[in-house]
Amino acid sequence: MGARVARMFRNFNLENRVYREISKEKPQAAPRHAGSVPPPAGGSVAAETVTEDLANKKNDPLVSLLRSVYVDSTDPAAAEMSKEDTADKESERRPLKFSLPGASYGLAELTDVPKGKLTIAEALKALSSHQRHPQTMTQEKIAQDYCLDLKDTKALLEFFVPFQVQIIPPKTEAAKQIKAS
Repeated sequence: MGARVARMFRNFNLENRVYREISKEKPQAAPRHAGSVPPPAGGSVAAETVTEDLANKKNDPLVSLLRSVYVDSTDPAAAEMSKEDTADKESERRPLKFSLPGASYGLAELTDVPKGKLTIAEALKALSSHQRHPQTMTQEKIAQDYCLDLKDTKALLEFFVPFQVQIIPPKTEAAKQIKAS
């Protein structure tokens, strides 16, 4: 119902409104730039050659000013590329100290890793050796052996602990125990 009413108001006096819009004066276009106007057809050839000579002639004062201008720009994309190049040069690789046999676990056999990184097997080996022998396997020794930063090694030893299996005996003899079958 509402659509019918809206359509009636929309179509009311449509022809008169269209005629009024059509009969309005059109806006005038902006005037053209004088330089873009084509030369008159009766122009002389001499005037054209003078214009070409002025365009091709070097203006010595302007050339000397242009030579004194120095532009130093940096492209962010080029800066990122140079950072990646230096990172590639810095990321030397080191041979593995310890690895698990890859064929039995379905893992690819690694031969080397980037300096500053550890494999899971190496991390567990370093953590367990530090836990067993803290006097001999110090933070500095682990950092040196695995080519790590001392700060990263300290964080590794502080926040990661390898699994420990502890068997806690019952306090009383009467406690339930699983009997061997």
